[in-house]
Amino acid sequence: MLDMALKAAVALSDPLRLSFLGLGVLIGLVLGVIPGLGGLVGLSLLLPFTFNMDPFTALAFLMGLQAVVVTSDTIPAVLFGVPGTVGSAATILDGYPMARKGEAGRAFGAAFSASVIGGLYGAFLLALAVPVIRPIILEIGSPELLAICVFGLSLVAVLSGGTPLKGLAAACIGLMVATAGDDPQTGTLRWTFDSLYLWDGLPVVPLALGLFAVPEIADMVIPRQSISGGENVGSRWSQWQGIKDVFRNKFLVLRCASIGSGLGAIPGIGASIIDWIAYGHAVRSIKDSHLTFGKGDVRGVIASESSNNAKEGGALLPTIAFGVPGSASMALILGAFLIHGLVPGPELLAKRLDITYTLVWSVAIANILGAGICFLFANQLAKIALVRIGILAPVVLAITYIGAFQGQNAWGDIYALLIFGFVGWVMKRLRWPRPPLILGFVLGGLVERYMFISVDRYGWEWLWIFREGKFAPWVTILLVMTLYGILAPVIKNYRARKKAGVRDVSRIGFQSQNLNADTYSAFAVLAMFAASLYIASAWEFGARLVPQVIGVAGVLLSGSLIFARLFIVPAAMFVTAADGSDGGEAAKAHDAFRASREDVHFDIQADYGELDLRTVFIRAATYFGWLLLFFAAAGVVGLLPAMFLFLVGYMRFEGKESWSMVLGIAVPMWVASYGLFHKILLVPWPPALIGNIFPWLRSNEWLNIL
Repeated sequence: MLDMALKAAVALSDPLRLSFLGLGVLIGLVLGVIPGLGGLVGLSLLLPFTFNMDPFTALAFLMGLQAVVVTSDTIPAVLFGVPGTVGSAATILDGYPMARKGEAGRAFGAAFSASVIGGLYGAFLLALAVPVIRPIILEIGSPELLAICVFGLSLVAVLSGGTPLKGLAAACIGLMVATAGDDPQTGTLRWTFDSLYLWDGLPVVPLALGLFAVPEIADMVIPRQSISGGENVGSRWSQWQGIKDVFRNKFLVLRCASIGSGLGAIPGIGASIIDWIAYGHAVRSIKDSHLTFGKGDVRGVIASESSNNAKEGGALLPTIAFGVPGSASMALILGAFLIHGLVPGPELLAKRLDITYTLVWSVAIANILGAGICFLFANQLAKIALVRIGILAPVVLAITYIGAFQGQNAWGDIYALLIFGFVGWVMKRLRWPRPPLILGFVLGGLVERYMFISVDRYGWEWLWIFREGKFAPWVTILLVMTLYGILAPVIKNYRARKKAGVRDVSRIGFQSQNLNADTYSAFAVLAMFAASLYIASAWEFGARLVPQVIGVAGVLLSGSLIFARLFIVPAAMFVTAADGSDGGEAAKAHDAFRASREDVHFDIQADYGELDLRTVFIRAATYFGWLLLFFAAAGVVGLLPAMFLFLVGYMRFEGKESWSMVLGIAVPMWVASYGLFHKILLVPWPPALIGNIFPWLRSNEWLNIL
């Protein structure tokens, strides 16, 4: 093995191969920054160019791109609250608040250093695990995969702040939305609303961008402030502070990198949930995390980013060992194997170990090179947080529109972006947590697939320790861990209050003052789940199994939320110290517990400081009006021309920028977008009205953007 590792290192040290590795890294960094693209698009683009390369060069080229996409996707996540790829969604929770506090440089320093350590750790584990991975992966079946997904869903409790019932209900909404489309078991069309676009289900890209990007930009546009609120974004020294944060939390980095590598090696889990699981682990394992996580805690960034890069090494394991890709991107890497005559399995694990270790070296070198480039420009990138919102908002929104269109290259992607953008903004105002919804959505397809197979194959025997007469403990272990993860915070809180002498005396009584927008939203959610149960009851068993399970859970959760809001009255809280008097630690515990019990109701004015309610609504309506205008213009002249009109119109009339500034930004950005999306990626643009009127325009390769 050592000989093969050295042979691979010598082969990769060829200047030409290193040059292609570096080129792949640069392309990967660019794709990671642009929302909606990511490694899948990049690998699809580069794969044809590898036909005439030798295997060492081709794999170095492709892995250079794939390994660093999740390094640069941190940049839009931190600066704009926009996930560059779905794997960076958890980074937003603390990275974006850090940028709002003027700590973008520190967030970048922590993210990039955690990324490179995680990537190297993943490559190291890949090198060690190659000989022993086969028997481990063979032990994992559909019940185990379903249990892992259920464990992932249990993280909703820690992603929901002080409103776990809302978080669990939001996760059920995400799971239900994920069931939309043509059911793979029976062919039943579910929640398609007679729309052909929804037959294949809703893509994750427009949903994620809608839930996170559109509301965050709105929250800067309405008060008209830059990302950092005009504060300093930090100097080069702040990056070093982020690096020090990583080394101060080195064990957190190693734990989360292990999570990334381990889950990355399980086929079908995918990158979409790994960062959430690592983030949830950090919340659970760090003392008093509920006080700081989600508000700009650098440890949240570290947890997410270290797991992101580590997963690449893990995802290569099943691809090499069995020819079973660990992710969609790995399916294209598998295609590269076949193009160059490499057969996964014994050949790559024995005869061609030099090729296998070329992958290991490529992942390691690419992570170092990618993080180094990001460090080099991080200080300049952080200054974007100081750009005036009249310039920044249209630029980010234009990229968001084009990125969302990469979902299915259909008008439905834009509809989904706008609908979930408004839903995300309303959820934020009503204090409904958005991360559980996206987590439920990305896990929905996996939950349905593995639940159907498990129930169809084993009945309810999949839940037991013995399955078909064989000892199969992993499902039980994972479900016990899930139950413990959900109940542990409740038990811990109860013990802390009891120790501090806090006694909560509640009573049942109708609270009419709580009949507000917050409660009405819970009624709307309850009605949605009840309707879904009624509609699903007419479907075949395979089509209705998961929707009905989700529907029942959703009804119970939203009903419990309504009952708690309207009928449970916390009448009094009694605090007694050890000597029978009030005060001391008991009083502090009382205050902390009381604060945790207080639910924040719908108060749109409180979100925007000193702005009066009328001004807030006018500016919000204007913001969403511009989004609709962009969409309308795209229907008339095409998406790419509408992007230019939107940039010019918004910066000039809403941002009040000078014509020189407007054209100096809009023209280069549009030319770059035209070159990248139209000429290089060959995006099939949706037909627009002007193209229908003048069909000859579409016959011209330069004008067929209409």
